[in-house]
Amino acid sequence: MRNDRHLSRDDLVARIDSGELDTVVVAFTDMQGRLQGKRFHGAYFRDHVLDHGTEGCNYLLGVDVEMNTVAGYAITSWERGYGDMELVLDLETARLLPHLPGTAMVQCDLAWTDGSPVVQSPRQVLARQVERAAALGYRAVAGTELEFIVFEDTYEAAHRAGYQHLTPANQYNVDYSVIGTSRVEPLLRDIRNTTYAAGLDVECAKGECNLGQHEIGFLFNDVVVTADNHAVYKTVAKEVAAQHGKSLTFMAKFDEREGSSCHVHLSLRGLDDQVVFWDDADGGRRTPLYDSFVAGVLATMEELTLLYAPNINSYKRFADGSFAPTAIAWGEDNRTCAVRLVGRGAGARMENRVPGGDVNPYLALAAMLAGGLHGVEQQLELEPATEGNAYASGKPKVPTTLRRARDAFAASAVARAAFGDEVVDHYTNAADVELAAFESAVTDWERRRSFERM
Repeated sequence: MRNDRHLSRDDLVARIDSGELDTVVVAFTDMQGRLQGKRFHGAYFRDHVLDHGTEGCNYLLGVDVEMNTVAGYAITSWERGYGDMELVLDLETARLLPHLPGTAMVQCDLAWTDGSPVVQSPRQVLARQVERAAALGYRAVAGTELEFIVFEDTYEAAHRAGYQHLTPANQYNVDYSVIGTSRVEPLLRDIRNTTYAAGLDVECAKGECNLGQHEIGFLFNDVVVTADNHAVYKTVAKEVAAQHGKSLTFMAKFDEREGSSCHVHLSLRGLDDQVVFWDDADGGRRTPLYDSFVAGVLATMEELTLLYAPNINSYKRFADGSFAPTAIAWGEDNRTCAVRLVGRGAGARMENRVPGGDVNPYLALAAMLAGGLHGVEQQLELEPATEGNAYASGKPKVPTTLRRARDAFAASAVARAAFGDEVVDHYTNAADVELAAFESAVTDWERRRSFERM
């Protein structure tokens, strides 16, 4: 058990036997970072799923965000017949969903029907990098800071309005504002308490810059635990918002104001949990391992940006002077850089400020590990810190479009060595699908500019 708020196998069965639980959600995280799966009646889950898992169509790793089947994936197609994948239960993730009566959840890995792992699954992509780190004598811990925007409109009303002219929960910048969070506290409190009861270690909530924008933070943990919890949090937050008659979005860039980020904090530890990023001698300083790891993340930033910013909308967030990074640079506690180093001793860690709220946490953490371990293996030297305004530093830029990021990822020797050709080709095709959908769409911007005046 990950903590005493998770359910052991025996506890899960006992609660089903007593009638306390009548529904078990079995879910995995798809390419878009969403939980997908099935709701089982408790007795059926106990008798038929608990020991054997279940199945799901392999198209679930080959659709766009609107669940359309699309071409170009090696593992799933009409020609291959859209067969099944096995959903392999990870009982360490068993948890109550207290906002849903009588309901628990178990998250899954994906395997083919012969038992071999589905390597394109986001959880498997991260697991491969975790194994790579372990082979070098390290484990990775991480935390994600995920922002969202709250609206007074229900999801159904927002849909009917075409997501236009929605009413934000706050009418002005409430960054760090106590009165600003008080206005939304019934919802924020419910999300905090619900996720805590579901096994997440909640830190705090705070207001952010955009209208109705807020953030709820969680304590760092093992990278896989953090990614699992991140996926649960996004789903629970939306469900709780709906119960309050509101909606919220994790879009990277909802409007022309500040975007929603997902800053990812990461550090390595020894396999016995010793600190390896910091040397306390001579007053304390970064270790060569830490420097090489950060150097690797920076060296691979451009070619792995696709895993930090997977959608067309992701790139709208990268704007000078917006607290979203544009320069591939690092600094000591410098929020204008793509990588910010913070903390000392056991708290020493790097913050990757490139990902937005739409990121898939498994893929972002896998990319950071892949880049950092590349730096360690190649003993890369860390360039001097950027001081002052990184936006005006002249440093290389984060890719500004999905197409540039897609091309860099597809051509990356580091990505292919770290993830394998199957994974790189799979997520390159995902970018192609997103690009094709966007390039064929007619936007409201085009109509406003062209309907009468062109």
